[in-house]
Amino acid sequence: MIKGFKEFILRGNVIDLAVAVVIGAAFSAIVNVVVESLVNPLIGLFFKAGSLDKALGVDVPGLMGGTSHFAFGAIIGAIINFLAVALVVYFAFVMPMNHFNQRRAAKAGVTEEPEALPTEQELLIQIRDLLEKQRSA
Repeated sequence: MIKGFKEFILRGNVIDLAVAVVIGAAFSAIVNVVVESLVNPLIGLFFKAGSLDKALGVDVPGLMGGTSHFAFGAIIGAIINFLAVALVVYFAFVMPMNHFNQRRAAKAGVTEEPEALPTEQELLIQIRDLLEKQRSA
């Protein structure tokens, strides 16, 4: 049981995922500052509000009195935040790593064309030949 867990943890995918989460959290803080200090003031120029959360929303009177505030601006702000994080991660990590991997593969002489898989008929012929060898042996 512990051996299986150890193999799972030492697999490259788990390490990559942990690094991605940590880097994503760090960039999220940077992007939040950019959104708060650049994007929200730009939106404030059009909606007379300092934040998207307060700028776009609808107050709906409740059935039992009072009102409910539907903050559509918060949703739009979250979408902008997500897109900004995705953009930074793509240009800071994904694109350079893809370029690096392509250059490394070119130096090694590796082509990215996979081998052609055998057709169904070729597989059946191979199976038939193996069965004939087993019968004759």
